[in-house]
Amino acid sequence: MPDPTFSGGARPNKNEKYLIMKKVYLDNASTTAMRPEVIQVMVECMAQDYGNPSSTHSLGRHAKSILELSRKSIAKALNATAQEILFTSGGTEANNWILRSAVKDLKVRRIISSKMEHHAVLYPILELQKEFGVQVEYVENSVDGVLDLTHLVSLLSESTEKTLVSLMHVNNETGVVLDLERVSQICQEHHALFLSDTVQSVGKAILDLQKVPVDFIVSSAHKFHGPKGVGFAFIRKNSGLQPLFFGGEQEKGLRSGTEAIHQIAGMAKALEISYANLEAEQQQISALKQYCLEQLALHFPGVKENGVATFYPILNVQLPFSADKTAMILFYLDMKGIFVSRGSACQSGSVKPSHVLAEMLSEADLKKPSLRISFSHLSTQEDLDLLIEALKGV
Repeated sequence: MPDPTFSGGARPNKNEKYLIMKKVYLDNASTTAMRPEVIQVMVECMAQDYGNPSSTHSLGRHAKSILELSRKSIAKALNATAQEILFTSGGTEANNWILRSAVKDLKVRRIISSKMEHHAVLYPILELQKEFGVQVEYVENSVDGVLDLTHLVSLLSESTEKTLVSLMHVNNETGVVLDLERVSQICQEHHALFLSDTVQSVGKAILDLQKVPVDFIVSSAHKFHGPKGVGFAFIRKNSGLQPLFFGGEQEKGLRSGTEAIHQIAGMAKALEISYANLEAEQQQISALKQYCLEQLALHFPGVKENGVATFYPILNVQLPFSADKTAMILFYLDMKGIFVSRGSACQSGSVKPSHVLAEMLSEADLKKPSLRISFSHLSTQEDLDLLIEALKGV
């Protein structure tokens, strides 16, 4: 009988033993694996609940029911109202939508942000500056990546122009956490709108939107073990926000296009499970992060964490390696089946320096290899041991 695993080339020796390389995924800040329960919900939805939620027949009404139950589930998790949850394709669309409508429709004339924001915020701001002449200012930060809230207050006190503040809750590269409640209060005191990119924190931290008076937040399902291509925006009621594009009357006329019911149902299920298991998974991941730090310090004296008091699933470290090893470190780890991200310059010049680390590190440190190691409930101590062993060979 032919070997079903053989696909051509030299036939392997039957007596030879082969080792299957274990894949070590430590890039969860980029994306996460979908939970099995999420996949099950999505498959059932695609197979059975394929009606258009705008149709009036029973299949359409059933799809509409799934849509609205998903909206209510997400709203409940954040202590918001269902009317304040609008479905999008993810964080990038939501950020662009809110920023553009704030300027075009809400007559915002000044945006205060940080140079360490995600490009989904930084680039739209620059476009709005070109297109509408919006005044753009940036909050200063420390070498640890912490934003200077005294400077934020100073900026808000300088002008009476209608202002929107756009600051992310958890930095996606370093894991540095913003005091969301304090910034919300500062913005309220100065009559400024507040948008926070919460892509890294939704599903991994409690967000009570009745206690935190933020005006807008955005999220992407694939960051909390849901599907890619779907997310949501929280738009506080009576905001006056207008659509980014026009078509049908979906999402209260604010986001046209037939809703992707299977993705939305999967996102709601992913968020439900994430919050149901939040405490246990937070403890597990925090312990793994501490173990990783200890092992790095033990085997690589001089290793340094980029950032301070960082969010538990994200660890960004500067390794005490020579700058000439920077260019190939990710490639080398990839060959070993270990998947992480880099946040530093590449000696070959083919990779741009991290704009986040560029705001924090010296020129010399920026040339050294920095790795972002990001964890999930699927991460194990064995994964970290394999990472350490691989790094020893760099």
